[in-house]
Amino acid sequence: MAERQKVLASVDTDFPRWYQDVLEKAELADNGPVRGTMVIRPYAYAMWERMQSEVDARIKATGAENVYLPLFIPQSYLEREADHVEGFSPELAVVTHAGGKELTEPVVVRPTSETVFGELMAKWIQSHRDLPMLLNQWANVVRWEMRPRLFLRTSEFLWQEGHTAHATREDAAAYATRIHLDVYKDFLENVLAIPVLPGFKSPSERFAGAINTMTCEAMMGDGKALQMATSHELGQNFSTAFDITYTDSSGTVQTTWTTSWGSSTRMMGGLFMSHGDDSGLRIPPRIAPHQVVVIAVKDDDRTLDAAKRIVADLATAGVRARLDARITPGFGRRATEWELKGVPLRVEVGPRDLDAAQVTYARRDAEGKSTLSLADLASTIPALLDQMQDDMLANARKRLAARTTHVSTIDEAREAAKTGFAVIDWAVLGEAGEKELNRDALTVRCLQTRDGQMPDPLDPEQDLVAIVARSY
Repeated sequence: MAERQKVLASVDTDFPRWYQDVLEKAELADNGPVRGTMVIRPYAYAMWERMQSEVDARIKATGAENVYLPLFIPQSYLEREADHVEGFSPELAVVTHAGGKELTEPVVVRPTSETVFGELMAKWIQSHRDLPMLLNQWANVVRWEMRPRLFLRTSEFLWQEGHTAHATREDAAAYATRIHLDVYKDFLENVLAIPVLPGFKSPSERFAGAINTMTCEAMMGDGKALQMATSHELGQNFSTAFDITYTDSSGTVQTTWTTSWGSSTRMMGGLFMSHGDDSGLRIPPRIAPHQVVVIAVKDDDRTLDAAKRIVADLATAGVRARLDARITPGFGRRATEWELKGVPLRVEVGPRDLDAAQVTYARRDAEGKSTLSLADLASTIPALLDQMQDDMLANARKRLAARTTHVSTIDEAREAAKTGFAVIDWAVLGEAGEKELNRDALTVRCLQTRDGQMPDPLDPEQDLVAIVARSY
């Protein structure tokens, strides 16, 4: 532990420093050449590719199709939806010159694509037979960030953004809710092992131009909140601005109802900060690039051959396994390196293990080591990884519950939010109390029903509670 403390700051005493240390030492990311930009290194990008795959499969299961739209948006597009342009104005990157000449109309580097989707949907939708139109794109976006932090807030980041058009408010609300619960909440909890609080944003926190914003809020290791994904009901604001209309079955022209929803590389920052400890990352098995690393303790032929066979057997069993047969650095240094990177399971193979027809293994989410028969390895490890996944989610839920306090006054909410989440009646807090807490850098993360569920978008309960916390 003394060696580890030299590598990383303490999670408990200096969480911001720990986060920066782990990004560097686990080789996750680096700063780009332009302030606020980010370089994602191979190990972290492998996690992002798995996130893309898992989220994309869930999105497609809802009926949405992938498209790709241009990076540049005419500035006039944003100006057609007043609330939208006002909400994004401070973050816009605007191109005024290209090809050595001043442009006749400035173009914006996309901060989000509601406006260009709106323009195209107005062109593509003619009849009720064209609805619902369910589209998604994987892309990069630019929002000029004044206080950048890798993965959490960068001027350019990767994400998916979905945009849909529907014949009715009911259909739009139902689809946005389905995306939020069946795609985002399911992925965050069952793949990233991060418990989330689904709810509505308060009116002051809604997405610019939306009539309702749904959010998944998670608690990080230091008790702060992180917004992990959002879904927005845009009502008819964008359809009116961009004339997204259709002819119904009776021949009458109607205005559509639209939604948008997105998740980004911010989820990676949430993954690191939710599960990490003083030894580094702890990656849940379902998202880990390497679920098992097999370390050859010695570099003799017998040990190396056995380690290679184990990796092959695990791969046949559907496990993502990697062989570490390096001669240098020494075994202890290699074990610490994989612990720092958060690989779920470390299997150690040495001459004495082989003499006993067994291997030694260490779970990243638990202390100590155990042994396992070589004959049982390939059949036992998949179930062990599933158990680790379940245990990580269960432990994260316990931490969330332990650091969530139900309060009855604004002062109590302010105190509880210093170390975790405060739950207070929205009727007690209200928009005036929300503004008061904002002055202390505390925000309403979401509004929920009393039993912790997301309100009904079409008929929201009046007796709601607010989740108050510090946030990233």
